[in-house]
Amino acid sequence: MLEVKTIGLFFITAIAEIVGCYLPYLWLKQDKSAWLLLPAGLSLALFAWLLSLHPTAAGRVYAAYGGIYIFVAILWLWVVDGIRPTLWDVVGATVALFGMAIIMFAPRHG
Repeated sequence: MLEVKTIGLFFITAIAEIVGCYLPYLWLKQDKSAWLLLPAGLSLALFAWLLSLHPTAAGRVYAAYGGIYIFVAILWLWVVDGIRPTLWDVVGATVALFGMAIIMFAPRHG
């Protein structure tokens, strides 16, 4: 059950980070309103807070989170950008997820 909660929290965290970065991208690259920077800042603050909710060492959380971030970014590519991921995108995201699982769920001694 802990694994499901951890992965779910990572997914929510990744969405908060991607939204926090995507909104300024829209402002800078697609000439959207500068008002997008306000929800972007809030989203990035939420991202930082969500990372702090994990009960393990920060470095381990950041390293493992990267795997989920990669997976969610590939989903974003497909759902938001409308670009179908390639086989290599899927393979890379799968490798990243395995890396996340090893880092977060491997047995620890002492």
